[in-house]
Amino acid sequence: MLLLIDAGNTRIKWALVDPQQPAQWQDSGAVPHAGLTALAATWQHRGVTGAVVANVAGAALHAQLAALLQDVLGVTPHWFVSRTECAGLRNGYRDPAQLGCDRFAAMIGARARYPAQALLVVSCGTATTIDAVSAAGDFIGGMILPGLDMMRTALARNTAQLPQVADAAAIPSLFADQTEAAILSGCLVAQTGAIEHALAAHAGARCILSGGAASRIAAALSVPAVLIDHLVLHGLQAAHGVTSSC
Repeated sequence: MLLLIDAGNTRIKWALVDPQQPAQWQDSGAVPHAGLTALAATWQHRGVTGAVVANVAGAALHAQLAALLQDVLGVTPHWFVSRTECAGLRNGYRDPAQLGCDRFAAMIGARARYPAQALLVVSCGTATTIDAVSAAGDFIGGMILPGLDMMRTALARNTAQLPQVADAAAIPSLFADQTEAAILSGCLVAQTGAIEHALAAHAGARCILSGGAASRIAAALSVPAVLIDHLVLHGLQAAHGVTSSC
């Protein structure tokens, strides 16, 4: 069994893949960083023989994951990193290694689902990243902005009178007549405006959203978008299936 792990800034997402039945994951889940130790019991008796990990959460979590995988499962993980080319995606960053490995994996996952199409790959997590991929498989470049929750929290922490606002079921009016709704409106428009502006510049691209806030942001978009859960994990699986050098 192959274990795929996406260690993000807030949560650890994972999936178990049977190499004989790669089209359907055997199991998957997500936990906050504090729940990492409990995952050992989930994985321990699942016949894990290999692991591919994308980690953007720093050295401490890297060490925790390495210890858990080696000590509990007896597996030495393959640490996925950004490189010049992998799985048909060519990395156009000035320094290819500087590109976040989660972004690189997400683009590979999107391209595996929609080959030979121009793509705008949007990851809606702690940060929102917006990355453009050509139909030929060239990563053109991207944007990074604070995620939806981070925007709301920043307003509450750095102003004297604005409250911490929870998400709401309904999309607020553009010009809201109440403070909480005005904050939600402003944060959503900042997210959707960046995506729509990028899509206008990357004409003809298919817009793909993933991440915890993806459904919320997609509902507020005025352009079509495809939602794909766990896009980074799909990218890790696609990269592993092409060549272990990725």
